[in-house]
Amino acid sequence: MPPPGACRNIMAARHKQNGHGTPTNPEKFLNQDFVSLKKFCLINGLRYLDDLFPPDSNSIGQGILKPADLARVEWLRPAQIAPNADFVVDGFSRFDFGQGILGNCWFLASIGALTFQKHIFQQVVPLDQTLKEDYCGIFHFRFWRFGRWVDVVIDDKLPTINRSLIFVHSKDPNEFWPALLEKAYAKVCGSYTDMNSGTPSEAMMDFTGGVHMCIQLSDSSADAWGLMCRAGKSNTLMGCGTAQGETPANTILPNGLVQGHAYTVTGVIELLSQGKRVRLVRLWNPWGKGEWKGDWSDLSPMWSTVSSEDRHKCLSVADDGEFWMTFEDLCKFYTDVDICGLKPDFIDGKSSDQWKTCVYEGRWVAGTTAGGCINNKDSFWTNPQYRIKVVAENLQTDDEKNILVSLMQKPDKRNRRLVQNLHIGFSIYSVNISLCHIIGKFPASFFGTQLPVARSEKYMNAREVIEFLTLKPGEYLIVPSTFKPNETASFILTIHSKAKTSCYKSNQLTFQYEEVDAEQLQRILNDNILKGLDCKNSVKLKLKDSSVCPLLNGAVKYCVMMVECCELHEILCRLIKGFIYNINSYCVCLSGLRVGDDILSLMAVRYGASSGHMSVESFISLMIRLDCMKSK
Repeated sequence: MPPPGACRNIMAARHKQNGHGTPTNPEKFLNQDFVSLKKFCLINGLRYLDDLFPPDSNSIGQGILKPADLARVEWLRPAQIAPNADFVVDGFSRFDFGQGILGNCWFLASIGALTFQKHIFQQVVPLDQTLKEDYCGIFHFRFWRFGRWVDVVIDDKLPTINRSLIFVHSKDPNEFWPALLEKAYAKVCGSYTDMNSGTPSEAMMDFTGGVHMCIQLSDSSADAWGLMCRAGKSNTLMGCGTAQGETPANTILPNGLVQGHAYTVTGVIELLSQGKRVRLVRLWNPWGKGEWKGDWSDLSPMWSTVSSEDRHKCLSVADDGEFWMTFEDLCKFYTDVDICGLKPDFIDGKSSDQWKTCVYEGRWVAGTTAGGCINNKDSFWTNPQYRIKVVAENLQTDDEKNILVSLMQKPDKRNRRLVQNLHIGFSIYSVNISLCHIIGKFPASFFGTQLPVARSEKYMNAREVIEFLTLKPGEYLIVPSTFKPNETASFILTIHSKAKTSCYKSNQLTFQYEEVDAEQLQRILNDNILKGLDCKNSVKLKLKDSSVCPLLNGAVKYCVMMVECCELHEILCRLIKGFIYNINSYCVCLSGLRVGDDILSLMAVRYGASSGHMSVESFISLMIRLDCMKSK
């Protein structure tokens, strides 16, 4: 049976409407209420112990430590590790911590960027926590997870060997916010091992829930320097990465850079050197050591070519992992730069008030709404479709980029390392004015005659696919899809538009329920089964299969029903010609009823087999119910 993703989407939408999952009212991760748990521990004089992320080997995971070392791990509270332990000591900074044995440089590089934005940092790391007053061993942190903010509760037992932290550690042995933040994120991922390997964009999005852009430094057409300068003046997080070497190991090159490693971008500046302007980028290694040895490094003679004022403002000679290099060297030795901000103002340097954002949560369901890419001509149209209308306001030139489209897939696995991202992408089609009246999904014939005016560069097995595009005034259709058909996954489609844009999902329902609860769905499927079925051209079908009988209204096990032969025959013939008994909106439309993707997915749950197809008996039962809905 297909997974009931439509039900989850409906419940998530209801929670969102009620204000749940916002920065000020985050959802309780795994239904753990920090306030209630802390109150209970204080009243009863207990030290909190998290039974959903217990201090044992399962929370560490497999593959990070050798069995002999894993057996030596001792979980200790901060006061057992340091005599004057506290949550924060003398504020927070990127220099507070260094990476441990875990390969989560991508996460720590993002924390380094997070420390530059105090208001965002305090959203993720509530600073009213302490290891002194009202202490009972419980802490909480907040992350954005695929469209909603969650509040994550942990205990403060940390894994140690010989009383030393084995993962992230603070430069000040009495400071523990980095280790506790890492533990909270490990809980979200499933274990510490699940944090191994990633990209800074993933954590930066989970810290902000904002706008993300990835700049490929090999793309000469990208305005990378301009974007980085604008981002440096906005409330953004920036990170970058080096290419992976011949082995998975983080090999240190002769120039001091680490292969396959994530860095934080901590500064962008232009200086005057020997009468010429030079573009410099400051980077930080989350190891807390190990720096670039080329031009503009800490001991480079190039610093003698700038004014003493600029040198004093920029240069700090210390083995702290932070260094300067030219933008040209950045493009030479790094592959990409990720920029993540709360608002899209860094994109063009203009007020964020000019940018509008539409967010949609959807789902591809095998057999119903998972049509695959355009290569699958018979099924591509079944994918979710979204209509947008762009007007000419605020567009200064015809080729000005004015639309940022993000497609993010949501995992269906609890453990991050088990997630297998599908290849996802999207296509955008221009809707001729003569077709703007169409309500609901555009049929296969539309895509057979139209070419996309824009699309994602390629289908990628990544968490998120992003494109910054130019769309002229007009109406458009956005179709997100997986590369292969019949692949089930949930997704978030986000459209940031500089021009005035109206957006809506192109499968609006034409009956009274925009969403249904269990009671409403039962009523839709079961009420008045025989209503509207008295037709001259009909036959009697005696349902002898007992598995079909419970579907019918009433307690009679064997009943006689009237089915309109001509309509059923047409539907069956077309299905046999195309999808063999697939539940899709095509067969539903032939019944005279237009439904949305969520209802279609619920039908798949009710009538479909695990293959995404259905038996003849189930198909006939579905058609009967659709006819009843139509007659209403």
